[in-house]
Amino acid sequence: MAKVAAMGGDYKKVKLTLQEYFEKLGKDKERWGKPFSALMGAFHAQKELGIAAIGGKDSMSGTFEDLDVPPTLVAFAVALDKASDIISPELKIEENHRVKNTGNPGSRVYLLRSKIYDDELTIDFDSFKAVLSRVKDLVDKGMVDSAYAVREGGAAAGICKMCFGNKVGLRLNDKLTEEELFFPYYGSLLLQVKDQLKPEEEFEGLDYIYFAEVENAKGKEDSEKLNHSYLRYKEEEILLDELINTWEKPLENVFPTKAISEDNHVEDILSDSKAKVYLGTKIAKPKVFIPVFPGTNCEYDSIKAFEKEGAEVSSLVLRNLTSEDLKTSIKKMADEINGSQILMLPGGFSAADEPEGSGKFIAAVFRNPELKEAVMNLIKNRDGLILGICNGFQALIKLGLVPYGEIRDITEDMPTLTYNSIGRHVSSVVNTKVVSKLSPWFNEISLGDIHSIPISHGEGRFTAPKEELERLIKNGQIATQYVDNHGRAALHMPYNPNGSICAVEGITSPDGRVLGKMGHSERGLNNLLKNIPGNMDQKIFKAGVNYFK
Repeated sequence: MAKVAAMGGDYKKVKLTLQEYFEKLGKDKERWGKPFSALMGAFHAQKELGIAAIGGKDSMSGTFEDLDVPPTLVAFAVALDKASDIISPELKIEENHRVKNTGNPGSRVYLLRSKIYDDELTIDFDSFKAVLSRVKDLVDKGMVDSAYAVREGGAAAGICKMCFGNKVGLRLNDKLTEEELFFPYYGSLLLQVKDQLKPEEEFEGLDYIYFAEVENAKGKEDSEKLNHSYLRYKEEEILLDELINTWEKPLENVFPTKAISEDNHVEDILSDSKAKVYLGTKIAKPKVFIPVFPGTNCEYDSIKAFEKEGAEVSSLVLRNLTSEDLKTSIKKMADEINGSQILMLPGGFSAADEPEGSGKFIAAVFRNPELKEAVMNLIKNRDGLILGICNGFQALIKLGLVPYGEIRDITEDMPTLTYNSIGRHVSSVVNTKVVSKLSPWFNEISLGDIHSIPISHGEGRFTAPKEELERLIKNGQIATQYVDNHGRAALHMPYNPNGSICAVEGITSPDGRVLGKMGHSERGLNNLLKNIPGNMDQKIFKAGVNYFK
């Protein structure tokens, strides 16, 4: 409930669902009593808060021989609210939840506490409801920039995590006691508030503590400490980077967050290649065809992105339960391609990334003679466009459509996409720079523009022989590169999420009309990723539609 409030939600709108794990019960009264008392406690909380639980997750009994799961009750809370009112926990330093890596002196953090009975950590529900209601009111007024629900580790652990997101330093209130720092005040919230908030008025009747103040993101005069952020308390100061490393270290060997690229050479590319101009008949409402394969999961966002720009979009699910289904689907897909100006292959995990790697299932389907003829006719004779994102990019490169502009047999010396250097799936937001305007997909933006793009893939590392890479650079076929916060091409995480050589994120066919890229440009929708800075609209869907209009 406190987590919902920390996001700007209204506790009165919450619905719960519960899941319990328990030991094999047998005839042991105490074992039977654990899930029963936990559920009665949950029922008591629902009555006190005036909220309901809908359904319930399947319960699970976890005993193997003499090993038992720890008896556990998990509560899930869901609520609807206005997207414009939703906030996030990391410390902010600008309006509208847009962030930079420097502090905003004067911004204060308060701990708003719910009353707790110390012996059992039981919350006083009247106090708790008053806190949640006040927080919701302040969020709706635009007075709260970030909030965090206190749990184990107390407010000290919470304030560290609030600092981590943007590496914003804090000066803690020197008067804070050890209990105020580390006691697990469940049901309490840390709030970063606007400078104009008057706590004696807005927090009237509630238990609150002035907890910290945001500092400039600079250390002392020592040049080695300049431009670093600290957490300071009395005479102590801890570098945030040290805190983050300590926090990440226990699981780094189990679930690594960093990987080093095998390639040590990278160059910033800016090509003077010009985008191709449409030579055919203008169309008021260009048609886009999006085929959907088993495992595809980005078709809805892709359809929405094209429709937003005025295109007519059709999609077709490949049916392959029988050979007759497959023949019918291929015939319909060929007809759709022949009647469209744009073919778009969306992201996902086609056929669970089998056989032997992502995109191969889609590539195998498009090698069907009927589909191959329709695709080649689209780009060779009808001046059409093709776009492949993530799984779609993987299929395009395994077909040869990028970088060669035609479907051809694959050989070992061709560029390809392979497993991320970290050895697992990655999901984050990265910066990419447009380094070539060869492709009409980038007609609506400028050379050198940088965008913040969501990525989500396990096989996104671009590799190519040296001679082939040099040819692509010379021809302007490298469209986008992964870059760091200064706009420089990057080899290593977190800026280059997969270890691609030359920081390659997207490439094109020789004429630029076929574009393959790893980043999910279709996900740059309003009110998504509100706590991430940067421009997320690459305008590639607008450019694709306007190419024909």
